Amino acid sequence: MGLLSVLLGLVGCDPQRIAELEEGVSTEADVRARFGEPEKIWDAGDMASLPSPGAAAAPGARTFEYNRQPEGHVNYMITMGPDGKMSALRQVLSPQNFAQVSPGMRMEEVRKMLGKPMKVTTYALKRETHYDWRYLAAPTTPMVFTVVFDPDLKVLRTLSVDQETYDPSRR
Repeated sequence: MGLLSVLLGLVGCDPQRIAELEEGVSTEADVRARFGEPEKIWDAGDMASLPSPGAAAAPGARTFEYNRQPEGHVNYMITMGPDGKMSALRQVLSPQNFAQVSPGMRMEEVRKMLGKPMKVTTYALKRETHYDWRYLAAPTTPMVFTVVFDPDLKVLRTLSVDQETYDPSRR
């Protein structure tokens, strides 16, 4: 129970932490002071293959992944420009990003777009692997976005369901 309280407390502080950062001004040290150690750091070359890489693909840029799964409903990608200043802060679990996930995409590309999933499930008999992310649909409906991968970890299809349908025990 104590760990859950700490996790919920961390997520609850995100809006305050975000408000303390400013694009083009905040440094890597500022970001790390507010968000801690990133889950993963992606360099510009890693992000260049994404459908809409934006500032993340600028030469010398690095993107810090801050995961709030499995209990949270957000994942943040914070891009540091080559000058060491924050150039973008995005909450990536959104319908706009989900729409960019298309059949044939590699798992690694999806991971770079959405961050670490809350859950990965392999269905050996179906020869599928499901990656699930929690998110909030407007205004505050808990949902789960699922990407279904084939045995080569290429996207077959995607789907979204409300949290209750996904896990009735969480009512």
